[in-house]
Amino acid sequence: MLAIVAAIIFGLGFLLDLLDTQIAGSISGTTFMLLGLTLLALHQAGIGTAGIKTNGGWRGRARR
Repeated sequence: MLAIVAAIIFGLGFLLDLLDTQIAGSISGTTFMLLGLTLLALHQAGIGTAGIKTNGGWRGRARR
């Protein structure tokens, strides 16, 4: 999920950099690129990813 958000942020940063504009005077394309890199780093660290919990692949009868 964070990787998708990072891709969107990178796209916005790229557009701002191409148009050479800033939002609110201080937020530029570089800011969006750094935010995207932060989100990718969090994604690589495993934060924001869905984990599927299993019983270790064991399909035997459960203990009572």
